[in-house]
Amino acid sequence: LLYMLLYLTLEKVLFSQRGDIMIGGIFPRVKKIAKYLCRFDLRAFRWAQMMIFAIEEVNTDPALLPNISLGYRILNSCSSPTNTLRAALTLARSQNEKETFSGCSPAVSAVIAEAGSSQSLAVAGILGPFQVPVVSYFSTCACLSNRAKYPTFFRTIPSDYFQAKALAALVKHFGWEWIGAIQSDNDYGRNGVLAFKEEVTKFGICIAFVGTVLRTYPQEKILKVVEMIKQSTVKVILAFTPEGDFSPLMREVVKHNITGIQWLASEAWITAPQPSTPEMYRAFGGALGFVVQKMNIPNLNPFLMNINPYRDPSEPFVKDFWEIMVGCKPSSNVSDTGAAKICTGNETLMDYTQDVFFNVSQLRVAYNVYKAVYAIAHALHQLAFCRPAGGKNVKPCLNVSEIHPKEVTYHLQRVNFRNRFGDDVFFDENGNPPASYDVINWQLRNGQVQHVTLGHFTSTKHGEYTLSIQEDRIVWRTGQMVPASVCSNACPAGTRKAQIKGKPVCCFDCVPCAEGSIANSTGATECTACPQDYWSNERKDGCIPKTVEFLAYHEPMGVALTAVALLGASLSLLTMIVFIHYRETPVIKASNSELSCFLLFSLFLCFLCPLTFIGKPTVWTCMLRHTAFGVTFALCISCVLGKTIVVVTAFKVVHPNNKPAVGQFGPIQQRIIVCSCTLVQVIICILWLKLNPPFPDRVFKYNSKKIVLECNTGSEVAFYAVLGYIGILSVICLVLAFLARKLPDNFNEAKCITFSMLIFCAVWITFIPAYISSPGKFTVAVEIFAILSSAFGLLISIFAPKCYIILVKPEKNTRKHLNTRLSFEQSPATTSRQRPWQLWSSISAGSGSEPYSQTTTTDETGSASLSSVRFFEPILQIKF
Repeated sequence: LLYMLLYLTLEKVLFSQRGDIMIGGIFPRVKKIAKYLCRFDLRAFRWAQMMIFAIEEVNTDPALLPNISLGYRILNSCSSPTNTLRAALTLARSQNEKETFSGCSPAVSAVIAEAGSSQSLAVAGILGPFQVPVVSYFSTCACLSNRAKYPTFFRTIPSDYFQAKALAALVKHFGWEWIGAIQSDNDYGRNGVLAFKEEVTKFGICIAFVGTVLRTYPQEKILKVVEMIKQSTVKVILAFTPEGDFSPLMREVVKHNITGIQWLASEAWITAPQPSTPEMYRAFGGALGFVVQKMNIPNLNPFLMNINPYRDPSEPFVKDFWEIMVGCKPSSNVSDTGAAKICTGNETLMDYTQDVFFNVSQLRVAYNVYKAVYAIAHALHQLAFCRPAGGKNVKPCLNVSEIHPKEVTYHLQRVNFRNRFGDDVFFDENGNPPASYDVINWQLRNGQVQHVTLGHFTSTKHGEYTLSIQEDRIVWRTGQMVPASVCSNACPAGTRKAQIKGKPVCCFDCVPCAEGSIANSTGATECTACPQDYWSNERKDGCIPKTVEFLAYHEPMGVALTAVALLGASLSLLTMIVFIHYRETPVIKASNSELSCFLLFSLFLCFLCPLTFIGKPTVWTCMLRHTAFGVTFALCISCVLGKTIVVVTAFKVVHPNNKPAVGQFGPIQQRIIVCSCTLVQVIICILWLKLNPPFPDRVFKYNSKKIVLECNTGSEVAFYAVLGYIGILSVICLVLAFLARKLPDNFNEAKCITFSMLIFCAVWITFIPAYISSPGKFTVAVEIFAILSSAFGLLISIFAPKCYIILVKPEKNTRKHLNTRLSFEQSPATTSRQRPWQLWSSISAGSGSEPYSQTTTTDETGSASLSSVRFFEPILQIKF
């Protein structure tokens, strides 16, 4: 029913010539410039003339469709989809208008149409059911590549899919990240900008705004787009519109004196003659765009010069062309002589050869029309002669009357030939030709706008492309330098992009990289973490090696600890020398010289242990520092334990005859206890070294800017077992010494041992939390401090009093002085029936009897003098 209604309003054929095979053509020779206003379009008129020229050239070619003539039927669409649809229905009807629609073949075997994508959509949609092939010369919408909807559509101009790729490549090439877009309110503009947005999004480029224009829009809508351009910060704007739709906005941009914008153009207007004027150049000069390749067709110029309204007065639009070109109306076309200037009939086009209409050296869209005619001709030749064109003495294999448009579509899809200009003509599976564009730049030369070719874009079958541009020849409207168009300036090295909420990805803040990460290039989106052994510099643009930290000998702390350790070792040696030199004196004998020397030797080793903790850790130093520390301190505490047992045994253990067991703990027993206690620690250390020994390790957790070199204990259990064993020995010493703390004062070594053990235990109890919480090299310093403190505590507490007596008070270093002298008031003598511990208690209390002496004397004051009592005799009787 729709077809019947449209048939009632069919267009009459306006430009035709009969032939054996008819080809239809639809061109916008009258262009709509307003809702109810149209204007003759010289550019479209030349396209139609190119179709006629190409058909006549084919008819004269003996190698292409010999003895078969091509005819044409060309209609006008006025750039309107509605008029295009009516023209397509006119071409689709039977050659004989009186035939019914059922069972009749279309009047044409193929149609060359249309300039606008919206018009081509209408043509392809209405002719598709009839299987009539449609070859477009200027419709670039990518939507027309949909073979499911438009199975018979072909074109000789690349799809907007490739143009969008070319424009996106151009934007990326010049580093533009913040651009605007203007689209026409039709399929061409909307689909073109959509394809462009998809491409530039891949490169991180943002579209600031999209303005919409159309030739029939009221001025209010055009001014809104102008205001949008004014308020935006973009410096590059893409206009993806046909020439006619863009013209109203161009005039307003010039009127508002909007300059400083770098315009990018689609192929629809970049080479159009109407906007290419010095007036428009003020705002649009330096515009860049892509157009299909140009071609020079020499024989076309004489053909165009031969157009004459007097040869065939019935030809439409020739008279309009004559009126525009010559400036007068042919006499046969003037009904009202006062309406316009009447031609005399002697006018010729020879006087107008400089007009752009006759310039056939830079044909682009017209060349696409030329290729469309030849593509159809080659498809018809292969169909009619069952072989490609080029052979001689070929005979038809099919009657021309039997040619059906469906078969033409089939062969058109398989066309592949090289024309006389050296260009390959073929179509891919979607009906598209190979993509190839020239880069055009608007330049003003001699007062005229020139479309200068400065580069080339070519796509390949694999989706890749090549873009070459002669940048030094580009004329920029904004100056000599490439204009910059960014929402936010590129982040400098050492910073990264931080997206601003609610804004496009091209608008961002620059945030310094975090510690340990860098950005060594401008515009970085993310900061790169430095390798584990490196750290970021102050500018965060490079990684530098981390500082390696360990307790070194040359640093102040290392020097101080080394000096203290050597001081302690020296004091231990000096003390040992003193003890050896005065070994026959009572004080030395009473203090057990053998155990004292063992103890001093172990203290000497303890003072040397910290030296293994200082310096760069190695495998050997790590194994030595912990094991040497454990063994030397075990030896040290074992010696102290032996001395404690000697004191307790001498004073506490007595026989029933009130004589102490002086022979129960002799030198052999002392050596056994020292060696056995030390041997246990040696076994623990051997197992530690065998199973999981300490090793040098690099630690990163303490300080992100430093690498701490320390000795990993390997086995925490073994480490704390060594400390625990030393602690057990220390506690035993402390308990035994504490029990003997109240023995006679003149020589009570138990008190010194008790005090030294208290210092030792206090140091190592506080050491554990300090060791765990101290970072880096301070962990080693804490351990060294604990070793030195405990060693000095033992050395000073045990040996300082003895050295004081030997060196400072030699008069006290006598046997007599070591005997306890007590003064007390006379009281009844203590009976021999008292038990030994009672006797020692009474002596400790200062009021007891003499357990060993048989007689007492009284001095002048009347006090009892126990001069003959020798309380320290038990210790002196022990043989060491």
